[in-house]
Amino acid sequence: MSLVRDLADQIISAHRNDDLSLPIPQYSISSPPPSIDNELATDHYELAGALAAIEMGFIESDARTLGKAWSRMTIQDGGFNPFKWPSRPEHFDLLPWTRNMNPKAFKECPKRLGLYGVMPDADWVKRMVDAEIPTVQLRFKSEDRFKIRKQIKEAVKATEGSKTLLFINDYWKEAIDAEAYGVHLGQEDLEDADLEQIRSAGLRLGLSTHGYAEMVYADRFCPSYIAMGAVFPTNLKKMPTAPQGLGRLYQYAKLMSHYPLVAIGGIDQDSIHAVAKSGVGSIAVVRAITQAKDPKAAVKHLQDLMRA
Repeated sequence: MSLVRDLADQIISAHRNDDLSLPIPQYSISSPPPSIDNELATDHYELAGALAAIEMGFIESDARTLGKAWSRMTIQDGGFNPFKWPSRPEHFDLLPWTRNMNPKAFKECPKRLGLYGVMPDADWVKRMVDAEIPTVQLRFKSEDRFKIRKQIKEAVKATEGSKTLLFINDYWKEAIDAEAYGVHLGQEDLEDADLEQIRSAGLRLGLSTHGYAEMVYADRFCPSYIAMGAVFPTNLKKMPTAPQGLGRLYQYAKLMSHYPLVAIGGIDQDSIHAVAKSGVGSIAVVRAITQAKDPKAAVKHLQDLMRA
C-alpha cells in the first residue's frame, strides 16, 4: 500500500463518525470523478488529505483546499495526526487581518445577527419588522426593474426607525440608491457586482458560501458576514452542492469564527437548536416563518429555540 493511500485511510478512519462524509455521487463518462494533480502537490500529506476528502464526498475544489490545509497543519503542528481536522485560519492560508487593518474591509455588522428571515416581498419585510425580527433579507425575484425598485424602497422604509436590519438580495445598485443597510450576494454575483461602489456607499456585504473553497475565496473580500449552507435539503433554490449537514457546519463555523456567520438552508424549528450550537451568530429561515400559521409567533418561538 502506498504511503498516500495509507495516510488517507487513516484520516477517513479517524473521522468516520464525525458527520463529515456525504454519499459519493455517481460518476459517468460525462461526469468523471475528481482528479488529484500529483505534480502540483507539495507533499504526501496534501495528496492524502485531498484523496481522503474526495472519498468523504467533498467536491473537487473543496478536496484540493483541504489537501493544502492538511499539509500546512502537519507542518505547523509538528507532525501528522489523523485525528485532527484542519480548523484554524492559518491552515487555510487565510490572512490574519483584523477589520481595522484592512482598508478594503466592508462595513461591520453585529457579530450575532440573530434570527434572519429571508422574505419574498416588502409586505413580508413589514411583517417581520412588526415581529421585531433582528435581521431580514428581501429576496424579491422579478425582471421588472420598476417593481424591483419599488419593493426595495418599501422594504427600506419599513425598517426605518426599527431594530430590524435589512439586507437586499442581488440588486446591489437599487440597494445603494435606496440606502439599504446591506446587500447579500452569491459567489456567482461577484464578477458583475461593483464591490468598490458597494463599499464606498457604506453598505454591509454578506456573501454566500457552500464549502471550504468558497469560504477561502470569500475571505479575500473581507465581507461583513459570511453565509454557510445549505445545511439541510431545500427546494427553494437549486444548490451548487449537496446539503452540507451539521458535522461540516460545525467545522466551517470553527474555521471562520472571526466573522459574523449565518447558517442557511432547510433549517426549521426541529433543527434550529442544533444549528445554533455550532457557534454561528445567525440562522436564516424561510418556510419556518412564511408557512407558519402565525408568523409573528413563529419568530418568537424560533428565537427561543436558538437561545435554549
